[in-house]
Amino acid sequence: MADLKKYSFNKHSEKYKQLFNREKAKLKKIFPRAKIEHVGSSSINGLGGKGIIDVAISVPKNQIQNAIEKLERNGYNFRPNGGDKERSFFQKIIKYKGNERRVHIQLTHSNSKSWKSMLAVRDYLRKNPEAIKEYERVKKEAIKHAKGEGKRYREYKKSFLQKIEKLALKEYSK
Repeated sequence: MADLKKYSFNKHSEKYKQLFNREKAKLKKIFPRAKIEHVGSSSINGLGGKGIIDVAISVPKNQIQNAIEKLERNGYNFRPNGGDKERSFFQKIIKYKGNERRVHIQLTHSNSKSWKSMLAVRDYLRKNPEAIKEYERVKKEAIKHAKGEGKRYREYKKSFLQKIEKLALKEYSK
């Protein structure tokens, strides 16, 4: 159960890719034509974090409500996602080799800024080892600063992520 401690820092693990692939296979049965991508820290080799498997799903804009209902029927719990009207957020606890892991789902549409941003940031970090080191440092500081409080954790990382997002989107649009 230690894996579920929300604000602890874990080194990157190869099991994250396995967990994502397993979850993606389940999601593809629900959404055969959707784009499903591994995003967040667990998708970037060498970047530690909370060990949460972040999954981005893109469906056509006119199918968002139907997709929300399908996710809820399949055990994904809707969580309010303040500030981003283009994205719906879900959480699920899964079992993996006797341990529980968190999976976060970010549901949006492919023309959304959210979709482009998630992929651009992931791809930018994958190509920039110095940015990975800096982000890991920021994440460790954020965990200490937050003292278990999600809002404080996100706020602490915000300026760094905005900087990376700006660089990433500039590169993504080339």
